[in-house]
Amino acid sequence: MKKDAVREHFDRLAPDLQRWKRRNWLYHASLQEELRRVVPRGQRVLEIGCATGDTLAAVEPSHGVGVDLSPRMIEIAREKYPHLRFEVGDAEDLKLEDGDFDVVLLVHLLGHLEDVQAALGQVRGVCAPHTRVVIVTYNFLYELPLRAAERLGLKMPHQFQNWVPIQLMRQLLRLADFDVIDESYSLIMPKHVPLITPLLNGLARAFRPLRHLCITQLVVARPTGAELQAEDLTCTVLVPTRNERENVAACVERIPVMGSHTEILFVDGNSTDGTRDEIERMVAKYQGEKDIKLILQLPPEVAEQDAAIGASQRSGKMLPQGKGHAVRLGFDAAEGDVLMILDADLTVPPEDLPRFFEAIASGKAEFANGSRLVYPMETDAMRLPNLIGNKFFSVLFSWLLDRYVGDTLCGTKALRREDYRRIAANRSHFGDFDPFGDFDLLFGAAHLGLDILDIPVHYRARTAGESKIINRRHAPLLLRMSLIGFRRLVLPRWWRALKRWWSGPPRPVGIGPAAAREEPQADHSEHEDGP
Repeated sequence: MKKDAVREHFDRLAPDLQRWKRRNWLYHASLQEELRRVVPRGQRVLEIGCATGDTLAAVEPSHGVGVDLSPRMIEIAREKYPHLRFEVGDAEDLKLEDGDFDVVLLVHLLGHLEDVQAALGQVRGVCAPHTRVVIVTYNFLYELPLRAAERLGLKMPHQFQNWVPIQLMRQLLRLADFDVIDESYSLIMPKHVPLITPLLNGLARAFRPLRHLCITQLVVARPTGAELQAEDLTCTVLVPTRNERENVAACVERIPVMGSHTEILFVDGNSTDGTRDEIERMVAKYQGEKDIKLILQLPPEVAEQDAAIGASQRSGKMLPQGKGHAVRLGFDAAEGDVLMILDADLTVPPEDLPRFFEAIASGKAEFANGSRLVYPMETDAMRLPNLIGNKFFSVLFSWLLDRYVGDTLCGTKALRREDYRRIAANRSHFGDFDPFGDFDLLFGAAHLGLDILDIPVHYRARTAGESKIINRRHAPLLLRMSLIGFRRLVLPRWWRALKRWWSGPPRPVGIGPAAAREEPQADHSEHEDGP
């Protein structure tokens, strides 16, 4: 397949592209809806093979760059969407000034390439460790019907395309150092018949055997392999404390050295048992040998008010700001490349931390979540009501997040500092609601599509200090956070399905008669809260 022939073909199609898309609006609306499901609003997005820019505009990037081989397509895209950047370019020889994109879109591009593997290698070169590559192809079961539709003038004409089935795509992505992390299939009936079309297309999504009959196939991949070796990365171990004086020395002594430098960062919540003095003693004792820092969760004037409450009323209990506030405070100040949380009660052994570090440093996971519910526990490590509650919330949150999470309440977690900053930047999507810190991180990681991996840990009984968990107080909090997750994550999915069933998808971006003069006005219910 010659590039000149491809370029000329799409130059000829460019003036009529909007007419063809308007004729088959349901297909393009469904495609844009599926892309908005996997691409959060406000990302840095590169689309290769962008045509007239409608798909790029539909995902509402904060910074959008479109590249296409056809100069005529790029000319129209620049006119329609002046707030985005468009360049004439070759997918097999990318020349871009900027990089570090959050998302790279390849929508119906692979079929037109002369060398698919070379193009994927070029894509790898513009990816950061967190980048998602989203590839859309059509199911070759529909090759003959689509050819027939072309001959009848019902579909935009195409030249003969490469056949890249989804099984081969996985292998080509692996050769280019990508891992496939998600696959989806959509659209059995591409013409809109009220009630019937959304019902059939909804059934295709719900029942796995029907998915392979869908026209559209979507794959999400991420780069594999860390750009730095584990020994080149630094790490921060965050230890939130509240009246844990007897455990401080053991924390410092047992936390292993990981990577090129290990920072131990205590965030103390106005302890009244001498925890702060013990941390300061450890800082002095290991000066020049270990990097130990202390941050106070409360400013002095607030700490005095808290102390006035009285040890008899709230000794050892969490502050109103909670552990979640301590985690956010510590992570904002952390200097390590890899950030980890270790509970000061040492019920999760510090000796397990290198497993979390290696999972993140190697690129095998983007969010490492401890799971205490795999190995047998020590006697009295977890009371029966807590065990039942943990298993219940694990099942519940796996459903809410639409991915398996074996233990939502384990305090030991790890992720890269850059990914934490992205979670923090998108925190407004869920709100500052979490006094524990676990759900803030899990919800944020799921919202950004981070690859969450469970790491089994050996859960031990507390040997010193007092537990901060109060079942009668925290159980309602957990249920409240579950409701927030349901409202933010599940209700929008149900609401979109109901709207699709009742009225079909909204008109796609860029198809309306005034598309050349207007900013995109798509229905972004993927990013909304529901009805």
